[in-house]
Amino acid sequence: MDLMLTILKYSVALVLVSALVEALLLSVRHGWREFDWRASGVSLTDFLVRAYPLQWWLPLAYWNNVMHWFWHHRLWTVPMNHWTGWLACFLAQEFCYYWYHRSAHRIRWFWCTHAIHHSPNQLNLSVAYRLGWTGRLAGSTVFYVLAPLLGMPPEIVLTLLSINLLYQFWLHVTWIPRLGPLEWILNTPSAHRVHHACNVEYLDGNYGGVLIVFDRLFGTYIAERRDVPCRFGLVRPMTSYNLLTVEFNHWRALWHDLVAARSIQEAVGYVIRPPGWQPDNEGETTEDLRRRAEGRPFGIEQP
Repeated sequence: MDLMLTILKYSVALVLVSALVEALLLSVRHGWREFDWRASGVSLTDFLVRAYPLQWWLPLAYWNNVMHWFWHHRLWTVPMNHWTGWLACFLAQEFCYYWYHRSAHRIRWFWCTHAIHHSPNQLNLSVAYRLGWTGRLAGSTVFYVLAPLLGMPPEIVLTLLSINLLYQFWLHVTWIPRLGPLEWILNTPSAHRVHHACNVEYLDGNYGGVLIVFDRLFGTYIAERRDVPCRFGLVRPMTSYNLLTVEFNHWRALWHDLVAARSIQEAVGYVIRPPGWQPDNEGETTEDLRRRAEGRPFGIEQP
């Protein structure tokens, strides 16, 4: 495990250097004014604050005590002295990540953190480490307690999750094409471009980490189309480079909606329903936007 942590630390350095090299090459190729250096600076600051100061005053990172509580009350123990145990942990972590990621797009409470990752209006390697500061406080780790409950060591699950996130680093590019048969099994740059796109056709798809198979199993896979170029960023673009605005704008908007709610039911809806939900069904959820794009009245589902 110590060796794995060492590898992860060196991998972080490689990630930062690679992002800088890509930024320089893209600036030379497309022009220095075309590459959004300020957005990359925001992403780097987000990473540095999350990696260092937050660790000092946020010791409940990943809810380790909760994970270990489920581990101590596990239903059985997965043997880790055989490759099948590692495969089981990998698949379980991928399954948990899929549902966390899907929920982060479909439940506003979790979206308030995850939206920060989608806020850049250009897709490049620096986007990969803009993840937001409030994920741990929002309780995202609750999605991973199933693995230790089923007998998988928390340390191994969290290490595999770290590898999952490192794998996704190279997906945040526009210059790698579709990868043929690998698109059926792995999360690829093409699949992840769709995930980061704000086009109505592409919203809410491709939630996988290393694998794309759960998207295909649960009907959330969306293929990149040549006739629909990806537009990156949020449906309502983030135009500010103020770090605090980027980090807390969605939480502030949620607070305003909660204060204005006319009932407890409305307040709960603002928290647990998809981003953009409004009580009058005329909001900006993915379903609302697609009905509007198709010219169908609100509140009428497509047969």
